[in-house]
Amino acid sequence: MRPYPIFSAFALLACATCHAQQANVNLDWNPQENTENLTPFSAPLNSPEVHDDQTVTFRVKAPKAETVALNGAILAAFGRNWNDILPFEKGEDGIWTLTVGPVRPDIYAYLVQVDGVQFADPSNTIASFTGMPPYSQVVVHGDGPAYYDAKNVPHGAITRHIYHSYVTQGERDLYVYTPPGYDSSIQYPVLYLMGGSGELPHNWIHDGRANLILDNLYAEGKAEPMIMVIPNNQVIHRNHPQHRQLSFDILERELREHVIPLIDANYSTIPNPSGRALSGLSMGGRHAMLVGLNSLDLFGSFGILSAGMTDAEEVLADFLNDPMANQKVDYLFIGQGKMEAEGRWNERVQALIDSLKAHDIEYEYSVAGYTAHDWATWRALLHEDFLPNLWRKQ
Repeated sequence: MRPYPIFSAFALLACATCHAQQANVNLDWNPQENTENLTPFSAPLNSPEVHDDQTVTFRVKAPKAETVALNGAILAAFGRNWNDILPFEKGEDGIWTLTVGPVRPDIYAYLVQVDGVQFADPSNTIASFTGMPPYSQVVVHGDGPAYYDAKNVPHGAITRHIYHSYVTQGERDLYVYTPPGYDSSIQYPVLYLMGGSGELPHNWIHDGRANLILDNLYAEGKAEPMIMVIPNNQVIHRNHPQHRQLSFDILERELREHVIPLIDANYSTIPNPSGRALSGLSMGGRHAMLVGLNSLDLFGSFGILSAGMTDAEEVLADFLNDPMANQKVDYLFIGQGKMEAEGRWNERVQALIDSLKAHDIEYEYSVAGYTAHDWATWRALLHEDFLPNLWRKQ
């Protein structure tokens, strides 16, 4: 008897347990590895395809296009500015192809440009929907699940709250993460974690993987149990000409009058500054400074990610000149990515650090990851420094 039927049966059985590229069956750590040679549902072809040698192949079907190019945060993986572009090559079948790498395992945002028009990859099911136009993400896998992947460990719960705000005059939402084994008879500290100019509350979950990072840290005994609240810190149109002048006061009111009362009323919290931390990335980092450091009656710990102030002496004067500042602050963390520290972003961060040093304010500073102003940096900062040290400094 020929072995073909037996081989085919085993192959069929094996396929029942493997997952096609972007199959969306499980929360896979290698979702864009082409294990079954199937295209994502409703997609014209496979893109991106991540190979085990960490090279990545992008494909775009555009037979009438003159040019196709790649840009976005993934370019930082090659030490390039994410506003640069990498050109595709056109095949005789009208499919444009670009292979890059090897790329260090991580999750990278990217966009494709067809004849100068920029949009998300039409074949990629992994996309991010934010306060900006959507972009695609490529998950470059390593040899197993990463620190930001879903693992077989106890998981916390995420609850979405929708509430009416008299500050912004409308309906708003926020997300609450409660740790595995949450017990309402125990009082938990609360981390209020904010996004940047283009982020909405769900982006810290879907892009930042903050809940999965916490789950994995808990499983390793590397973080203290905490409630994590992700509010919407978009309180005025980001392109408003007076955004900076108006947003900080509005956000402070939103936190004082709605967000913190909602959390303290519905969860078992430590309702004082020693039990509250305020952190954010980019614009959220500025919010953590200008709202948080000027509201020490609300918050006692702070995480400033990829943010700083060249005019800190002016806008943080009350905090910097408070002789009791070090007694009021339990933990002040400042962090940025490797390419940020080596580039123009560092000017603002260094100015903030210089002001803190001049006033003998205690802080911790770290450079994490190897990219720039992107989620690879912010995930690394959470995992490597901020979350493991939060609440353990008291």
